[in-house]
Amino acid sequence: MFRNCICQLIRNQHISYIKTDVKFLLRSLRLLSSAIKMGELDTEVSGLAGLGVGDKLHPAAEGDKSWPNYIQHRLDLWDKWQAEADEELKSKPKLPIEIKLSDGTVINGVSYVTTPFDVAKGISQSLSDAAVIGRVDGVLWDMDRALEASCRLELVKFDDPEGKAVYWHSSAHLLGEAMERYYGGCLCYGPPIAEGFYYDMYLGDGRSVSSNDYTDLEKLAKSIVKEKQPFQRLEVSKERLKEMFNYNIFKQRIIDEKVDTPTTTIYRCGSLIDLCRGPHVRHTGRIKALAVTKNSSTYWEGKADAESLQRVYGISFPDAKQLKEWRIFQEEAAKRDHRKIGRDQELFFFHELSPGSCFFLPRGAYIYNTLSEFIRGEYRKRGFSEVVTPNVYNSKLWKQSGHWDHYKDNMFQFDVEREQFGMKPMNCPGHCLMFDCRNRSWRELPLRLADFGVLHRNELSGALSGLIRVRRFQQDDAHIFCAETDVASEITGCLDFLATVYGTFGFDFQLRLATRPEQFMGEASKWEAAEAMLKESLNAFDRPWELNEGDGAFYGPKIDITILDALKRPHQCATIQLDFQLPIRFNLTFTDRNQEEVRPVIIHRAVLGSFERMIAILTENYAGKWPLWLSPRQAVVIPVDPKFNEYATGVARRLESEGFDWIELDTESGNTLNKKIRNAQLAQYNFILVVGEKEMAAGSVNVRTRDNVVHGEKLLDSLVERFKYLKNNKSPVDECEKNF
Repeated sequence: MFRNCICQLIRNQHISYIKTDVKFLLRSLRLLSSAIKMGELDTEVSGLAGLGVGDKLHPAAEGDKSWPNYIQHRLDLWDKWQAEADEELKSKPKLPIEIKLSDGTVINGVSYVTTPFDVAKGISQSLSDAAVIGRVDGVLWDMDRALEASCRLELVKFDDPEGKAVYWHSSAHLLGEAMERYYGGCLCYGPPIAEGFYYDMYLGDGRSVSSNDYTDLEKLAKSIVKEKQPFQRLEVSKERLKEMFNYNIFKQRIIDEKVDTPTTTIYRCGSLIDLCRGPHVRHTGRIKALAVTKNSSTYWEGKADAESLQRVYGISFPDAKQLKEWRIFQEEAAKRDHRKIGRDQELFFFHELSPGSCFFLPRGAYIYNTLSEFIRGEYRKRGFSEVVTPNVYNSKLWKQSGHWDHYKDNMFQFDVEREQFGMKPMNCPGHCLMFDCRNRSWRELPLRLADFGVLHRNELSGALSGLIRVRRFQQDDAHIFCAETDVASEITGCLDFLATVYGTFGFDFQLRLATRPEQFMGEASKWEAAEAMLKESLNAFDRPWELNEGDGAFYGPKIDITILDALKRPHQCATIQLDFQLPIRFNLTFTDRNQEEVRPVIIHRAVLGSFERMIAILTENYAGKWPLWLSPRQAVVIPVDPKFNEYATGVARRLESEGFDWIELDTESGNTLNKKIRNAQLAQYNFILVVGEKEMAAGSVNVRTRDNVVHGEKLLDSLVERFKYLKNNKSPVDECEKNF
């Protein structure tokens, strides 16, 4: 039996690779031996025999052609169907067309012959090398796909967000090809993401991806890049898709559930053929630098009761220098990781007994509460009224609001006396009940209700990520009930609110108007009116904004606000959403000046978003160096000798009495003065106040900062006034410490 297993090993592995890699052979033998003991030598996975799916050993190394059988199955069908497509292309009319470029230049071409690459190369070699993809009449288009009629053509480079997404999507296909040849499993989804890409694979027999595999995967990827495999596009029927992917139950599900047109596209690069809308880069040689970055386990489509998959992440760039810079950036980001800083500074922690729910320790709670008071202060200035609403509601509320169909899977649900209840994931339906608790008059409007209530969302365990993605959180959530005539001024007020708050933190921000999605509630005319109002307010705000078509909430258009932190990373926190639907669903009305019943408009708005997420962003933005007004370590008083302990204590008590909550003493006798100062700097105290005989006599302190900027002797009264100024004005770190 063991001899037969060895034969199978040799059949499934590239012989020359085995001969030259003893470590790989020994590893494979260990896996094989384990499989024998477990009785797992059957190559069937989910009943798919004969196609090589789920082979227990790594099937192919660099240059190997003895890949899983399903690969040849796909290639045979591709060759057959491609030949048919080539014949059809020959029959297309070859007519003169005009191609208008972004600068207004018009290029002559021929339909079904001229490609975007031909146009780019005709302009310059450097442009054809830099262009990732074409954009034809606003639609992304493969560089080697022939143009079909006169059109407007834009040539998109890597630095364009859409160009980057296409580049990383193509890189995902390259990674998928390497994974098929290395693992022999079933590929699932392989999309681009905000930073790179990933591919999910079903291995089906308990195997998992290991970080030890990264080097082999990258070697395979490099060989694929070197081959400059062209990305080829083919349009096929749904029936043919099912035939091609008959070995892959996951692709079958996608075809059955997602493909709602008679035909769709598949793409090929080398041995990989995948169901894909495209488009892609010209060939794999365009992927100049690629790295496998991490791996994890996940569930099919995020469903905990579905199959377990292996996910492999990667990153890629058009040149190796960019990959090197990215690695340096990741090192800096790791130093700023809020989970690390939160632990080191004793701000917060998580526990397995309450996953996704943060425990804020005293210092972290101070930051949390200070942010809350900051927002409360702005509420008082801007005419908001704070309310308190229940945490638990009958499911009838969510069905009435329309949220049930969209959010029920992400809600914590339970039965009470044969009725279904749920923990609230948002505040808006409760605020509708509050508006409707009595008759309302136009004199009360705009009615601005603010709520810091606790919210719960039943996020999948695999999606939880520090404070960024949690199950229990609070928001600076508010809803404005107003007349249609007040919408423009209220939106302007919301924009001013967020500019004030983000300016305090030193954040730059970007604005995007998200319009009606494919699935929406209400009448299209109402949506168009709402979108027009938001555009008017954005134009009046006098800051650049972009249109994000089709990305609105299901109940109304919205303004998404993206902030940029110190590392120029984008974060979406604030939102301003216009809602004509909830007032209809809850039959909300108010009496206008003419004593007629009129429907109000609701504006959903948040500036910080969730406090948890904002604290994560601020922690990483400041790298743990909090400004004085937010700092959980504002100052430490250090006497130079125990005989000055009493004076040091008096200094600390004076600062505390003036409203500074985090003033501490270091009177330990075991460390030298220099050691105490160094410890305080590492602990990120904003100020280190050293006192001795001279300071005690003068009623002063000697001031230095955590970055060792020495400000020298300051009278205690002057120090108190300066601290008050910095706290009350929410001064940034530089003003606090460098310009003291």
